[in-house]
Amino acid sequence: MYFCASNIIIMRHKLGIFLFFLNFSLFALHYASAQQYKVKSANWKRLEVTSALDANPDSLAMVIIAPYKASVDSVMSPVLGVSRVAMSATRPESLLSNWAADVMVEGSTATGLPAADMGLVNIGGLRNNMPEGIVTRGDIILISPFENQLVILELKGKDMLELMRNIAAVGGEGVSSSVRMVISKDKKLISATINGKKISRKRTYTVATLDYLAEGNDKMFALKKAKKRHEIGLKTREVLMESVLKHRIIDSKIEGRITIEH
Repeated sequence: MYFCASNIIIMRHKLGIFLFFLNFSLFALHYASAQQYKVKSANWKRLEVTSALDANPDSLAMVIIAPYKASVDSVMSPVLGVSRVAMSATRPESLLSNWAADVMVEGSTATGLPAADMGLVNIGGLRNNMPEGIVTRGDIILISPFENQLVILELKGKDMLELMRNIAAVGGEGVSSSVRMVISKDKKLISATINGKKISRKRTYTVATLDYLAEGNDKMFALKKAKKRHEIGLKTREVLMESVLKHRIIDSKIEGRITIEH
C-alpha cells in the first residue's frame, strides 16, 4: 500500500510538472502567434438585422434551425402595430430614443402616481432599429432584448442637475419630450429645463428609467442618489409593446431635446 501510494504521489507530481510546461508552451505559442498577427486597429459598424440578410440563407443552417423555427415564429411574429417612420438610436438625439423615453413616462403611471417628470433610456440599450411599417413583437424584442425593468426614481433637484451633467458628459441619451438640454462641444452642460422651467434645487423630481441605469450604470451616477425607488414589475420591452398595442400607430420626431452648441 505504501509503495502504491508513493507511486501515485510521484505520478501526480510528474503530471503537474508536465501540465505546467504544456500550458506554458501553449501560452508561448499563442503569444508568439498573436504578436506575429497582431491587429493594430479595427473598424466596426452597427449592422441592422432585417429581412435583407435572408436573401441568401445557408442551407445547412436552415436544416439545423427548422425544428425550432415554428416556436420562435409564434413568439416573434405577432403584429403589434405600425410605425410611420423608421427609427434608429444615436446621440445626441434620435427618433428611437425619443419614442422610447416618452414610453417610459407613459408607463410610469402604472404606479398609480402622476406621470414622471422625465423619461430616460440609454442609447446603448436600444439594440436594433424600429422598422417603418408593420411592427411585430419580435421587432421590440430585438430593440430591447435585455431583462431590464422599468422603475421610477425620486431625485432631489441638485441630483437632477447632476443627472443632466451625466447625460451631457456622454454626449446625450434618450430623454422624454419634457426635457430640453444644451451641451457644449466638449460635453459640458450649458442649460437644462424640465417642462419649460429651470431645475429647482428645492424640488423633488421623478425619473422613469431602466433598473440598469438606476444602479448608476452607463455613467448615470446621479441616479444612485435617488431618495426613493418605485418598482413597477414590468420589463421595459413589455412597456414598449403595450404602448404600440395601445396606440396602434406610432411616430417620432426630432424636437431639439438635446442640442450641441456650435
